[in-house]
Amino acid sequence: MLVFHIFFGIKVMRNVTLKFGCVLAILISAGMYTVRESDAQVRVRKATDLTSPIDISGLQIANDRVSREFRETLIANLSRFGWFTVAAPGEAAYRVLGEQTLSDGSMQVNLELVRGANRESLLRRTYSGRTTEARRLAHRIHDDLVQAATGQRGVASTTLLMIGGRRDGEREMHWVDADGRNLRQVTRDGSISVAPAWAPDGRRFVYTSFVGGFPDVYLIDLESGRRERIAAYPGLNSSAAFSPNGTELALILSKDGNPELYVRNLRTQQITRLTHSRYANEASPSWSPDGRKIVYVSDSTGAPHLYVVDRGGGERRRLTRRGRDSVSPDWGPNGLIVFSSRRGPHYQLVLLDPETGEERVLTSDPVDHEDPSWAPDGRHVAFTRSAGGRSVIYMLDTFTGSSVPLSRTEGQWYSAVWSPR
Repeated sequence: MLVFHIFFGIKVMRNVTLKFGCVLAILISAGMYTVRESDAQVRVRKATDLTSPIDISGLQIANDRVSREFRETLIANLSRFGWFTVAAPGEAAYRVLGEQTLSDGSMQVNLELVRGANRESLLRRTYSGRTTEARRLAHRIHDDLVQAATGQRGVASTTLLMIGGRRDGEREMHWVDADGRNLRQVTRDGSISVAPAWAPDGRRFVYTSFVGGFPDVYLIDLESGRRERIAAYPGLNSSAAFSPNGTELALILSKDGNPELYVRNLRTQQITRLTHSRYANEASPSWSPDGRKIVYVSDSTGAPHLYVVDRGGGERRRLTRRGRDSVSPDWGPNGLIVFSSRRGPHYQLVLLDPETGEERVLTSDPVDHEDPSWAPDGRHVAFTRSAGGRSVIYMLDTFTGSSVPLSRTEGQWYSAVWSPR
């Protein structure tokens, strides 16, 4: 299963000892989808208009092991992320020219991207790095090619957090590159981890862990490895999410009774309660790109659905009515909300325009699709695909509908969240 939610209605007081099984329940999540023009110039077009043929034969690359790794990574990126398709000479709208050289453990790439028969130059740059960083250099070049051709930054250089492990039952935090390689374990809590979320700087993240015996929120700095417990109120502390400017946290607390939505100012530590649902429970907040609104889940109608409320509080507005359950919303940089919704026997990913209410179901195959997370390009979504007792992280191209697996390591993997940069 993809997402682990703290069980609605359970209050964990610190003077009471409860087993994990009494305070956790696995709740399947699924996602919904819609697409419109965004500030990042991402538009909905036919799939055939979204992929441009590119010829890289003009980039002269050596035939040693490091150079082959660089070339294979660059080609894989061009194929994986959908902005380009590698084409033969004479058949491409774009051409990459230049050469790659090695010297004393270093690599240098002199590169130019040209377009059309008149060879309009879109990018001319020299890249350098250690030979041990060949894959990273290929990621960087791919992202620059995408930006030069489309105006939208590529995401090959980004990373994802995900929960899981090689053995069944493991729920540790891991860190992985956007192509599913270079898996690194971050936590060794020997406990349950849920609800990871990045800070806007892409160097820190928050998550909920039971490592101390209760559901508390922790902050981890990936560069230093330092961990800090930042929310340990009586009862439940979960689903923390940074505001876009990094100055506030939205989080779910049950310190006053039911699990409710709060916002905490990280400078003053002042907390503001945004919901007052006496007979309901809230979960899974996600900020709008401008930081003015928060989408979240509430079961106030008897089943979980999406609602939106202003950051300062006030009257909330219900967003979803279709599907038996609607959970795990992520408000993307394109202004659209992707979420998971139970449509028939399975959870599917759905795209929602919160302004118009228009929805588009993105998936349809008979498996569960859970915990969607937008990439910073507003085009790709990471999600958990659960089938046959196995959970795997996949990437969905919301423009073309194609999906590919991201988690390459055996085991069970859940709740991937895409880094902001």
